Amino acid sequence: MSETGNTVDPLALAQALIRCRSVTPRDDGALDLLQSQLQALGFSVKRYQFDDVDNFYARIGTEGPNFCFAGHTDVVPAGSTKDWDTDPFGAEVRDGQLWGRGAADMKGAIAAFIAATERYLRRNPLHGSISLLITGDEEGEAINGTKRVLQALQQDGENISHCLVGEPSNPKALGDEIKNGRRGSLNGIITVNGQQGHVAYPERAQNPIPPLMAILNRLYARLLDDKEPDGVPGFQPSNLEVTSIDVDNPAHNIIPASASARFNIRFNVAHTGAQLCEWIEAEARKEERHHQCAITLDLKVMGEAFLTPPGSFTSLLQKAVQDITGRKPALTTGGGTSDARFIKDFAPVAEFGLTGASMHKVNEHVAVSDIHTLSEIYQRVLNLYFAEFEVATPPIVHS
Repeated sequence: MSETGNTVDPLALAQALIRCRSVTPRDDGALDLLQSQLQALGFSVKRYQFDDVDNFYARIGTEGPNFCFAGHTDVVPAGSTKDWDTDPFGAEVRDGQLWGRGAADMKGAIAAFIAATERYLRRNPLHGSISLLITGDEEGEAINGTKRVLQALQQDGENISHCLVGEPSNPKALGDEIKNGRRGSLNGIITVNGQQGHVAYPERAQNPIPPLMAILNRLYARLLDDKEPDGVPGFQPSNLEVTSIDVDNPAHNIIPASASARFNIRFNVAHTGAQLCEWIEAEARKEERHHQCAITLDLKVMGEAFLTPPGSFTSLLQKAVQDITGRKPALTTGGGTSDARFIKDFAPVAEFGLTGASMHKVNEHVAVSDIHTLSEIYQRVLNLYFAEFEVATPPIVHS
């Protein structure tokens, strides 16, 4: 792209995005704003709407390699505005900080990447392609966002060579960490159906609580990573956490009719979601036979564990961060899930964005200087990427 007078201010763009009240799955003009910015830079933009979720894929260039930036404009609810020191959608700059819902997660990163892309295109010929996959469903069910867009892109013949997700990967300071993988996540609900009765006549009832506790004890008794107690290389240990036990019974003298428990398992690559589901099913059926009760399971694998092995791509990202900040970020896989869990089936993927200490909290904020520094890092990534991956990457073949 030839030298022009057009520039993109990442702070101003981040503020404009925050002022869009895009609480998932609402868009409130956020995607229109980005589409306008990208089309002005020469990108072609295609919108993908699935049910009530709007998404888009933008690309400039027709050849490989295709470097993709992935992000989301939807945000979690702000909660009570009385708890905020500023308007959560006001995008106020105060004390060197940008305040507002989505500042960290992750409108600031999207703005930083678009500004970086504009500078890169203005100063360099493009040998390859740059693309953005922006969704409005990451903070919600994550059903009608990245997952479905990727399937549509595959049908359209689009090929992504490498992907960087702009999630707030840094715990405390810009340059702390790059996420090169994530643990998997499994949500489960166990429900034991018994028979209600008076506590003075237990023979006339069937208490669902003992079999429920027995199942939970079975699940807790297993060391999930029995072959790797400290966690497999690159991951922390797998863990199971019971998050709720409910019987909906306010009385002391009634045996409840049913009892249920909710739990989550965060698992590393030593496991698959299917294997864990089979194990939970087997343990539940043992107690069902022993107690002669009816047990139902609701098990949902929210994402599989994955790892982008350290190599040329992760090293390039580390170098870009170190070149700008002077700090070499660690490669980690901790934290929750992200849309990278879908992208990993289509291209090597990693995550790097702003600091995440305030994300999803009241008074979410990021340093203004970090937004500008992140934009410099992203520009450095583009410079290094197109210097190193000049040869078109072959298409990924899916089984």
